[in-house]
Amino acid sequence: MRTQNSATAPRSIAVEVGAPAGRTAGTLQAALGVTAFSLTFPATAWGLEGFGPWSLVAVRCVLAALIAGGCLLALRVPLPARRHWPGLAVVAGGVVLGFPMLTTLALRTSTTAHAAVVVGLLPLTTALFSTLRVGSRPSRTFWTAALAGAAAVLAFTVQQSGGALTAADAYLFAALLVCAAGYTEGGRLARAMPGWQVIGWALVLCLPLAAAGAGLALAHEPVRLTVHGVTGLLWVAAGSQFLGLVVWYRGMAAIGIPKASQLQLAQPLLTLVWSVLLLGEHLTVAAPLTAAAVLVCIAVTQRTRG
Repeated sequence: MRTQNSATAPRSIAVEVGAPAGRTAGTLQAALGVTAFSLTFPATAWGLEGFGPWSLVAVRCVLAALIAGGCLLALRVPLPARRHWPGLAVVAGGVVLGFPMLTTLALRTSTTAHAAVVVGLLPLTTALFSTLRVGSRPSRTFWTAALAGAAAVLAFTVQQSGGALTAADAYLFAALLVCAAGYTEGGRLARAMPGWQVIGWALVLCLPLAAAGAGLALAHEPVRLTVHGVTGLLWVAAGSQFLGLVVWYRGMAAIGIPKASQLQLAQPLLTLVWSVLLLGEHLTVAAPLTAAAVLVCIAVTQRTRG
C-alpha cells in the first residue's frame, strides 16, 4: 500500500490554522469532542453493569477498531509514513488503551463525580505536555486562566467526593498522564493527516492485542446483557473511542493544542449533568458557581494568543 508523506498531507488543515473561519470551525469541533467525552464516565458506569472491566475495555477497543478499519479500507486510505508510527503508538497506548483501562478500573470503586477530577486536570496537563513536546509557548495570561480553571474544577470535584481520597486515585492519576501524552501526540499528528485517520490508525494498531484480550476477558469475566450494559458499551466504542476523537483531533489541529485543551475544563461539569440525568446522582449548589468560573476561564484562554 502507499504511504502518506508531507507532499500529500491535507492542505485544508494548513489553510484553517490561523484563519477566523478555521478557528471557529476548530473550536466547534473540539467542543463536540468534549461533549462526546463527557458521556464517557456515565456510559462506562452503564457498561460495567453488564461487563467486567477488562471485557468492557477490550471489546470497546475491538468494536472501535473495526469501525475505524472499515472506514480506512472503504476510503482506501494509504498507510501513514514510517515516521508517524511512533506517534501513533503513543496515541494508541495513551488514548485507546491506557486511559479507558485505568478509568474503568477506577470507576469500579469511584463515583463519576470523583473520577471527573482527572478530566478537570487534563487540560492543564495537556498544555504542559504540548509545551514540552510541540514547543508551544502560551502567554502568562493563558497560564493564569488555565490554572484558575483547573483549581476551580479540582475544588468542585473534591468537594463532590467529600474530600476523601481513595485507592482509585492512583488509577486516575496514571490515566491523566497517559491521556495527556496521547492527546498531545495526536494533536501534533493531526497537522500532517486528517484527525480521524490519526485515531483510526491508532485503533487498528491496537486491534490484535485488543482481540486477544477480549477473548481472554470474556472467558473469565461474567457477562450479563442488559439495555444499560449494551448501550454503554456501544457509546464508549463508537462515540467516545472513535467519533469523539475524530472531531477532537481536528479541532486541536485547527486552533492549537493548548487552547483546545482548555475547552475540556467544561467536561467535568457536563459529566456531572449526565450523571444526574442518567445515573440519578445529586449535585450541590456549588455546581452553577463552578460552571460560571470555568466558563470565564475558557473565555480568557480562547481570547489569548499562544
